[in-house]
Amino acid sequence: MMSVCRFKLLIAVLVIFSVTILGFRYDQDPLLPKRKFQTEYVIVLVIDGPRYSETFGDSSCQYIPHLANDLAPQGVLVKEFRNNGSTHTNAGHTAITTGNYQRIKNNGEELPKLPGMFHYFLREKGYDSTQAWVIASKGKLNILGDTKNKDWKGEFHPSRHCGIDGKGSGYTGDKLNWRDAKRILGQYHPRLTLINVLEVDVKGHQNKWTEYLQAIRNTDQIANELWDFIQSDSVYRDKTTLFITNDHGRHPDGHKDGFISHGDKCEGCRLIYLVALGPDFKKGHIIRSKYEQIDISKTISYMLDFSMPTSEGMVMEELFDPL
Repeated sequence: MMSVCRFKLLIAVLVIFSVTILGFRYDQDPLLPKRKFQTEYVIVLVIDGPRYSETFGDSSCQYIPHLANDLAPQGVLVKEFRNNGSTHTNAGHTAITTGNYQRIKNNGEELPKLPGMFHYFLREKGYDSTQAWVIASKGKLNILGDTKNKDWKGEFHPSRHCGIDGKGSGYTGDKLNWRDAKRILGQYHPRLTLINVLEVDVKGHQNKWTEYLQAIRNTDQIANELWDFIQSDSVYRDKTTLFITNDHGRHPDGHKDGFISHGDKCEGCRLIYLVALGPDFKKGHIIRSKYEQIDISKTISYMLDFSMPTSEGMVMEELFDPL
């Protein structure tokens, strides 16, 4: 007779084979309740590089009036949200989309090691590439549409519009990128989208304090306009979840060159925020539990009902209205 240990090993092998080879669904969180979500569309807005002390770390929230007074009260604010990996742009975005931390080149010359949420979503749901988009002011974020994993490379790509003229190189202004994002959202109504805006990060690196603060205000305005766009669109209204977060923070005053830079393990670089709005979330709720970037795509996969077996994240159950 087969021993218990060998039987358990056989079951484990069959499960792994089902997920990686046959593509069958397997929940890494089998204790999560099955529930019917109203959400059919998800958008992730990544505001690149604001320091927490100028956002929700400032009790007046003077530079983020829309996030603090208009958006967070309609959803959930996660105050202890973190980047626990490399605190650079490409690494932060890779963590958000793949559910894994990776030390990755920040110049756009290295692909993520693992497939991301776009790949799993398109493969499992059978949609064409217009139903998943990466729309970024920074051209180097074109990498989010592919992976160096040999089983996925070149397969199940999302559509991409990154950088100058959307061609995957250089930087473009947030106003132009937001204009193009609205056009893409209105034309295709993709079911899974990531939008990056860069102005805060750029002005910080340029050591322009006043313009850095104005950039925070400008991106706060874009966040509000995006939510208004969702709510006024007949397809997206009442069926769309919006996550608003950051890829990294910046050094605190007195550490290295302060707000000018980022990229180490300091608290200023790690501590960011997450605002989550949508029909399935609590309203006006503040969460102080510690969640992190890799939890975003895992939560999305739960809501849109597709598997992400390579993710190391967890579903942020505290966001949801009780069953």
